[in-house]
Amino acid sequence: MTTSITSSKFRSEMSRYIDVAQREPVSILSRGTRPRAVLVSQEFYEAAIEALEDRDDIAAAAKAREETVTISHEELKAELGIDQ
Repeated sequence: MTTSITSSKFRSEMSRYIDVAQREPVSILSRGTRPRAVLVSQEFYEAAIEALEDRDDIAAAAKAREETVTISHEELKAELGIDQ
C-alpha cells in the first residue's frame, strides 16, 4: 500500500511522513493529483538499488556468455599439443 499526500501537506508534516515511509512508500503529489516523488525507507531504497545492480550484472553476464567463444575438450588438447 502507498500513502499519497500533497507536497504542501508533506512540507507541513514532514516528520510524520518520514515515519510513515519506514512502513510503506509515501507518494508526494503536485497540484493534488500528479505524482512528483516517492519517499521510501533507507532499507527499501538500498534493497531496490541492490536489485537493480543484480539485474544489470545478470544481463552483463548473459551477454558475455553469448560473446564467449567455446571449444571442445578435444579441440583444446589439439591446440595445446596434448596427445592424451
